[in-house]
Amino acid sequence: MPHSPRSHRRRILHPLPLLAAGALIAAGAVALPQLTPDADAATTLRGYADGRGVRIGAAVGDTPLTADSSYTAVLDREFNSVTAENAMKWDALEPSRGTYDWAAADRLVAHARAHHQGVRGHTLAWYAQLPSWLKNGNFTAAQLNTILKNHINTTVGRYKGKVYAWDVVNETLNDDGSMRSSLWQDKLGTGYIANALKWAHAADPAAKLYINDYNIEAAGAKSDALYALAKRLLAQGVPLNGIGFQSHFVVGQVPPTMKANLKRFSDLGLEVSVTELDIRIPLPASSAELAQQSADYKTASENCLGVAHCAGVTVWGLTDKYSWIPGTFNGYGAALPYNANYAAKRAYTGLSIGLNPAA
Repeated sequence: MPHSPRSHRRRILHPLPLLAAGALIAAGAVALPQLTPDADAATTLRGYADGRGVRIGAAVGDTPLTADSSYTAVLDREFNSVTAENAMKWDALEPSRGTYDWAAADRLVAHARAHHQGVRGHTLAWYAQLPSWLKNGNFTAAQLNTILKNHINTTVGRYKGKVYAWDVVNETLNDDGSMRSSLWQDKLGTGYIANALKWAHAADPAAKLYINDYNIEAAGAKSDALYALAKRLLAQGVPLNGIGFQSHFVVGQVPPTMKANLKRFSDLGLEVSVTELDIRIPLPASSAELAQQSADYKTASENCLGVAHCAGVTVWGLTDKYSWIPGTFNGYGAALPYNANYAAKRAYTGLSIGLNPAA
């Protein structure tokens, strides 16, 4: 990443000491925050990440950012990085061709800068959440190429020096390792990936540029195909800097091959980041499942941080109050470190231990 997160002192709420963290998980207890007016940030997620020179991030929605003070209190205390959950996707930014709505994205960037948080940009070239003018425009390949280039130049250029990494290309592979059918792939071919990375680099040479995908955490056909694609791009001199492993897991199913798989990408000289971590549980969540979820958060974060070029871990949201999981995976929820009332769950303790090697 371009720079290490800034450490700072301020009035905080922070969890119980990590010396007891293992016992907390075993006993099924929750590491609830406690008011300590004169303490520094060392025992927050953010403090642990700062101490290791890595990012701990959260995907952030515009509605809670602007309307929920409890949300922003947790966000600013616990996280040194933010990702726009939706505000930087194409349908939000350019709802009409050539007409941009920067309001929500600008709010997030301004909030992050005010609270010394880095910003991950998400996302520039994706098959989903495209505006209707783009999906239904029936553009020629030449026209579409120009549209993509202009969108990347405009978006990355606006936030030059304010976004430390971009998910340039998102979800470009099928689970069998073949290229996913999309507006970009079908009209422009696989070459759009290299072009998108080159355009993003030209717009902000300091930003780290990623390919981001899901179901690539384990060894298998999809991760093998991405590994081969990454090697080809690097051999061609394309400015690919990192691979984002989304890590949307079901409780108890963190792949045993995850660390070794991240390592092989790291061994190429690429950054690796867990970019969208959540661990969903069948509802209602039992005590045993919550304890397993805590262990899973610990394992997933350790898997990344145990690899040489791990840049950090981002959770896809911070509280179950605003999670995308229940609306997408019927019967599942309770996927994040904080519950809907902003009480720290056992998952918070597991993530804390994963970030803090001394725990």
